[in-house]
Amino acid sequence: MRSGSVVEAALRWQQRLSEGGFWAMVTVTVDGRSVKVREQAYVLEACRLAGADVPTLCHHEAVEPYGACRLCMVEVTRPEWGGHTRMVASCLYPVEDGLIVHTATEKVLDVRRVVIDLLLARCPNTPLVRQMARKLGVEETSYEKAAEPTDCILCGLCTRVCDAIGPAAISAVNRGIGREIAPPFKEPPPACIGCLACAEICPTGHIKYQTSDTSRTIWGKTFEMLRCSRCGRAYVTREQAAFFERTRGIPASYMGLCDSCKRKVLADTAAQLCVTR
Repeated sequence: MRSGSVVEAALRWQQRLSEGGFWAMVTVTVDGRSVKVREQAYVLEACRLAGADVPTLCHHEAVEPYGACRLCMVEVTRPEWGGHTRMVASCLYPVEDGLIVHTATEKVLDVRRVVIDLLLARCPNTPLVRQMARKLGVEETSYEKAAEPTDCILCGLCTRVCDAIGPAAISAVNRGIGREIAPPFKEPPPACIGCLACAEICPTGHIKYQTSDTSRTIWGKTFEMLRCSRCGRAYVTREQAAFFERTRGIPASYMGLCDSCKRKVLADTAAQLCVTR
């Protein structure tokens, strides 16, 4: 089970929820467009349903909202507020029936420019950050650049997905300008299972790893790879297979086939059943 499977499952669940099959629906107006969204949703979901371009760096459907990057700030109001508005992080602000959302006012864009300006100072050479900055009209940071530039934007996606899967092998450490993502004592983390979920969810490609037909190395820890008994492809670490057997009750035999071959076997079985009938 690769992290891709986890992400795909989360996306399917999110889509099912957005269809409104579980809760009542409320009406939200986004940039003049009225949309219906489930009542337990956050404003960001309504914005995306309305087709509004709201940038995010710390948001992903596979994990709970975090509100770290603040790029998704929007302006909200209600008819009874008498013109008063609030600036909120759309990924964390719950929708309400009758809520009015503005995603591209000057106040909103100014806040996003300040946020991306600060990110450019920390990550001046990171392609994704530079691309988002140019889109907001910021070519260079107005702050002093970090003495040691990094691609880590401290979005917390890697630690959150690691916690969601179960190992909790990495975390945010230190404070202020020294804050970073690291395993305990910056040593190869004993709890890591080499699933690559942290590397695959990282929006900037900061987390590096090496993988081959025999081994995989990440966070300074090397893992033995297991091969699919059908196609021979190395697709999961021995530690990952053991972890899911221990924590999810998934038998080791299930890990004998990669996801692709499992689908092929299922399709072949279904075809045989159809022919038999």
